[in-house]
Amino acid sequence: VQLQASGGGLVQSGGSLRLSCVASGSIRSIGVMAWYRQAPGKQREFVAVIASGGTTNYAGSVKGRFTISRDNAKNTGWLQMNRLEPGDTAVYFCNAFVNDISTWGQGTQVTVSS
Repeated sequence: VQLQASGGGLVQSGGSLRLSCVASGSIRSIGVMAWYRQAPGKQREFVAVIASGGTTNYAGSVKGRFTISRDNAKNTGWLQMNRLEPGDTAVYFCNAFVNDISTWGQGTQVTVSS
């Protein structure tokens, strides 16, 4: 089982990006899906989470700007990031409980220029 994250890039302050996280392999179930980020010199921090039924929760710093979503039929999750700020610059990681096992994808770099 693998998680593949994509969609990062360089964007100006105020811009938008949409990250994707696709699960592949022998999948029986996917529980919660979440996004974390890690800025240079800082610890990895929680960004957003979505349960299999669609309930969501966000870090205070991104609430109102970021939207997490998923398509269970496609084993895919997304993180829509609007009104990006330089402070959002980080490597973004997706995480999901696939077959009841916490699984991490590789990171995707998001860089927001001022």
